[in-house]
Amino acid sequence: MSKAPAKKSSTAKPKPAAKAKAAAKAKTPAKPNAAAKADAGSRLPAEGKKAPAFSLPADDGSTVSLKSLAGKRAVLYFYPKDDTPGCTTEGIAFSALKKKFDAAGTVVLGISKDSIEKHCKFRDKHNLTVRLLSDEDGKMLEAYGVWTEKSLYGRKFMGIERSTFLIDEKGVVRKVWPKVKVNGHAEEVLEAAKAL
Repeated sequence: MSKAPAKKSSTAKPKPAAKAKAAAKAKTPAKPNAAAKADAGSRLPAEGKKAPAFSLPADDGSTVSLKSLAGKRAVLYFYPKDDTPGCTTEGIAFSALKKKFDAAGTVVLGISKDSIEKHCKFRDKHNLTVRLLSDEDGKMLEAYGVWTEKSLYGRKFMGIERSTFLIDEKGVVRKVWPKVKVNGHAEEVLEAAKAL
């Protein structure tokens, strides 16, 4: 339909140009997002696939493994470092919703490279109620694709990309949140857990 008016008159010419501009505008933001998702998706365990196995110490003295979570839903949220602003906000947000996650039959676990000793200080300082797992050797971080190259002020370094995984009772990844923005995230994860 757009070809006929373009041939007829000069007054119709701006319409295809305007359409092309609008199409270009619509495409521009979609491309980076799609590329970012494809990049993240290539590293992270895919939705619908079995979650990578793990076994890690927790801040309460227990050892948590994928096998030990069988029959329960689990939220694994990976965060960069104890007692930093974003990580503190995220830990407090998940802790505030712990009873609702419990009611939804979902265990919430925070994971970073910090030691159990640091986790305990972090937990006690901010009254966190979710369990924190320590992956000091980084094997689980690698398996879940969250140990990546990051850059800050032009300096490149390896670190944890804030990411969250929702795993069902059979150990299957049901939802992945790469490059998490903290505000409202815990609530979004809770809704997804309740919908399973």
